[in-house]
Amino acid sequence: MGKYAVINPATGETIKEYPDATAADIEAALAATQQAYTDWARKTTVAERAALAMRAAELFEERQEELGAIINREMGKPLDQAIGEAEFSGAITAAFAKNAEKWLADEELEVEDGLKTFFRFQGIGVILGIMPWNYPYYQVARFAVPNLILGNTVVLKHAEQCPESALALEQIFLDAGFPKGAYVNVFATHDQISTIIADDRVQGISLTGSERAGAIVAEQAGRHLKKCVLELGGSDVFLVLDTADLDHAVEHAVGGRMENTGQACNGSKRIVVMDNIYDEFKAKFEAAIAAQSLEAGNYGPMSSAKATEGLTAQVQSAIDQGAEVLVGNNTPDGNFYTPTVLGGITPEMAVYSQELFGPVAQLYKVSSDEEAIDLANSSPYGLGSVVICDDLERAERVGNQLDVGMVFIGGAGLEGADVPFGGVKKSGYGRELGKGGMLEFANKKLFRFAG
Repeated sequence: MGKYAVINPATGETIKEYPDATAADIEAALAATQQAYTDWARKTTVAERAALAMRAAELFEERQEELGAIINREMGKPLDQAIGEAEFSGAITAAFAKNAEKWLADEELEVEDGLKTFFRFQGIGVILGIMPWNYPYYQVARFAVPNLILGNTVVLKHAEQCPESALALEQIFLDAGFPKGAYVNVFATHDQISTIIADDRVQGISLTGSERAGAIVAEQAGRHLKKCVLELGGSDVFLVLDTADLDHAVEHAVGGRMENTGQACNGSKRIVVMDNIYDEFKAKFEAAIAAQSLEAGNYGPMSSAKATEGLTAQVQSAIDQGAEVLVGNNTPDGNFYTPTVLGGITPEMAVYSQELFGPVAQLYKVSSDEEAIDLANSSPYGLGSVVICDDLERAERVGNQLDVGMVFIGGAGLEGADVPFGGVKKSGYGRELGKGGMLEFANKKLFRFAG
């Protein structure tokens, strides 16, 4: 058997294994997607393709319970969050379907010679998606749906621990009426990914995953002159500058850190608080993290034994280097990791510039906006951020100086089905969701009429 397997992280039980793709499977996927691009995508309208996406949105909604159960089993997401992810994936799919004709309308260009000139946005061909385990439906929906509507076709390589959700997604697109070959799932090996990237039929690659994986894929894509979009790690700041409502700030800091058991690229990982409110915030935040409950579904197991071991080692390294454990114990029970708060972190420690992918918050005290900005920008990552401040002009002024792709002012979790998402620095490049996401793999084809 291959590496693709459902291993329940709550129990460690291997439920089902799936064979890796063969070379023939990969060739069949490439041939089918290329043919679907030529025979279907190029010959249908945006409206026709959007109608199929709208049906897919309905299927996400209709199947949300079974979809939720699959990823609860595959990567341990608490069931209500898992069902919520399937539902949000449907909302994203619907948003692309509803807005497609407006977002992809011809763009008239004002030119000096007055000739009729416009951009028309069309597909470019087969796009490879390499998707992660932490949001098995959401990540695929935000990548695949806009490309299918635009007129691209999709080869999808999902994470090795998500074979059942991968197959469930392929079935949704088929059942929605997309032709065979429009969206093809492959259980590809790493070597086969390289083969796919090198193939002339493939025109672009979108990867959501680790910095290391992003660097490998970008290098291979560059060698073969392929465009790529990379959504990589993050160590987002949650800046608390000044607020009359500390409870609101604490609630959002906890939510921003604990969503998906702390396994979100843009989770609030570094909580940075102004010195005049630090002590009161710290007491409330520590109590709230300590009160997080497995029974209440606030969090679940880490996604795998490997993830648990990695996080535990990072935290132990921080402790060895002098960080203080304010909440938690760094002794997981199987894959259940007790929500944790670390303090006393200094720039010399490895953890200062690392991403902690799990329910561990880093707590920092600063004494000025400038210090907060410097701390925020010291990270190699630049995905998102949250700024809590009653003075919205000050919040925006601080946000303006953050080297990040997204600034949420006044609260965490301000993502939306049609709101662009992406970062800078080692968090990758390109955008997903919204009009910006829809145009990443578009041929901006120029039309000019000679009078």
